[in-house]
Amino acid sequence: MSPYLVLPFLVLALLFAASGLAGVARGWVLPSNRRHVRNPRLYGWGQLAVAFALCWQAFFGLLVDDSDVRLWATLTGGLVLIAALAVMLMGQLRRPRP
Repeated sequence: MSPYLVLPFLVLALLFAASGLAGVARGWVLPSNRRHVRNPRLYGWGQLAVAFALCWQAFFGLLVDDSDVRLWATLTGGLVLIAALAVMLMGQLRRPRP
């Protein structure tokens, strides 16, 4: 992976991490997402996991020379990214009414 691709990944991961930390710590969500998010803390954990997955893929895509390790590590990062998106989706679902 080229360094020109890694830098936008890291900037995007930093933005996701900042937003996720605000969601976990304070329950704050970006104004464009407030209407959709029902559980801000769970949504924040999902955003932190997305940031981790993006950093994971950028790290192994750039710094690892072994093709087998790079393949399995980026595949793992992709699976973590899908799981994180599922957690974010769960944060948008309505809570069941008693």
